[in-house]
Amino acid sequence: MLGAAMKRVLVVEDDPDIVELIFHYLEGEGFHVEALGNGEEALRRIRDDGFDLLILDLQLPGMDGLSLCAALRRDSRTEGLPVIMLTARGDEADRVVGLEVGADDYVVKPFSPKELVARARALFRRLERKDGIDVPLRHGPLEVDRTRHTARWEGETVHLTAKEFALLVALLEADGRVLSRQALLEDVWGYTYTEGTRTVDVHVRRLREKLPGLAPELITVKSLGYRLARTLPGETT
Repeated sequence: MLGAAMKRVLVVEDDPDIVELIFHYLEGEGFHVEALGNGEEALRRIRDDGFDLLILDLQLPGMDGLSLCAALRRDSRTEGLPVIMLTARGDEADRVVGLEVGADDYVVKPFSPKELVARARALFRRLERKDGIDVPLRHGPLEVDRTRHTARWEGETVHLTAKEFALLVALLEADGRVLSRQALLEDVWGYTYTEGTRTVDVHVRRLREKLPGLAPELITVKSLGYRLARTLPGETT
């Protein structure tokens, strides 16, 4: 069960019916679940008491989900906390903004609770996956330690979210091969997402912003996906 019994999940949602649904399914999978309905209270609680996963609604009293997520990413104590955001159907702009401010994944309401459990387990599975070697991955001045989940550029720590780190590792491990957006969804996110691959594009853009020195080598291969290599004719950054 991926150590689910040891995983602490905080649900920040002010709809008691949704909270009850999430509780029922996550606790049934062995997770320890707590819930709060106020964004400001949740921020204080997260800073004082560590959690392994945050399930976060966008619309909250006190502090909305986007502001809460952004505040977590600005704080060194919480910047690596995995976040799954709950969004209303049709609010694509909000979902993109959520990814931009640091959410690792999102689930659209009304959602299947089994899908939410699958997303949580896939996220933990990627975080806990061991590659069987301790040798860091290197690409020029970039050094990535898969066992410690750290990334450094020219010796300086680069702060990445869980999904940004997993995406970077997938590109490095591909060793120059093109990875389609769908393949990245299945490898990094752990599922096939039929509504589109905007999630991948947003995370690639965030990697380019956080690693500007790497951006010229993070190549967009038209109509296919991405590869990490020197720019070749016909490819664009």
